[in-house]
Amino acid sequence: MTDLKKGTFPSMLQDPFADGSTQPFWDAAAEGRLSAPRCTVCGTFVLPPQPFCFECQSQAFEWVDLPGTGTIYTYTVVRHPLSPQLAEVVPYVSGVVELDGTQGAGARLLLNITDADPETVRIGDKVQIWFDRVSDTLPLPRARMA
Repeated sequence: MTDLKKGTFPSMLQDPFADGSTQPFWDAAAEGRLSAPRCTVCGTFVLPPQPFCFECQSQAFEWVDLPGTGTIYTYTVVRHPLSPQLAEVVPYVSGVVELDGTQGAGARLLLNITDADPETVRIGDKVQIWFDRVSDTLPLPRARMA
């Protein structure tokens, strides 16, 4: 691991390992867009993308670009490194972000919240989604305080 930055958990992956259900997400991410599948039967956003809607079991989806903003739904501050080589990045914030533009349809992502003060971050804080290009093929979604 190189270029470790306090508050930013390094990606252990270098490739998104996409399949037919997730490739549109990664294609949009590569363009700096946050896109999510919405069930055309019941309107539920399904994140992470899956072949079936978890509400109605439909396989009919449309991909919708979202504004790339959201609200911290819950979070944790990691203060102890999971391994000695991660000592440089703690503390960091990991949180679940409820995405704007989903009209209460359940779209949330678990993200590293970068550039956040671990002492002042709170549930309800606004964040902006950004894509950290950790390799030529992996634009990793993260959030930062808005």
